[in-house]
Amino acid sequence: MSIQKLYTAQAEATGGRDGKVTTPDGAIDRQLSMPKSLGGEEKAGATNPEQLFAAGYAACFNSALNLVINNKKVKTGTTAVKAEVAIGKDADGFGLAVDIHAIIPEVSEEEAKALADAAHQVCPYSKATKGNIEVNISASNA
Repeated sequence: MSIQKLYTAQAEATGGRDGKVTTPDGAIDRQLSMPKSLGGEEKAGATNPEQLFAAGYAACFNSALNLVINNKKVKTGTTAVKAEVAIGKDADGFGLAVDIHAIIPEVSEEEAKALADAAHQVCPYSKATKGNIEVNISASNA
């Protein structure tokens, strides 16, 4: 599959899970630290790949959600998306699982779920992970 590239982000990681991640523009310049549950020190103020992935997925999904809401001309309050990214053992070593929860005020619970499901179909992160990792979508109006 080929896309017409509109924007390309760049990042560099050095030192693995206990190293550093940066972007050329300086917007991200963070120390990495392995979580205690994975055998690391979990240094204060540091992040990890799962947190970065969760932040990116939440932001992308919220953008897709608002695109769907605007296209369907639905009136809502300000939306929020929470992403939980878990890492664990699978048959080949390690794998990821994601839980996405969309909060869409001023609509019914049923409509919130329908909007979140529609966003899951257009979100680039959802498309990239489809068939590769377990992704669970839920929604509420509060």
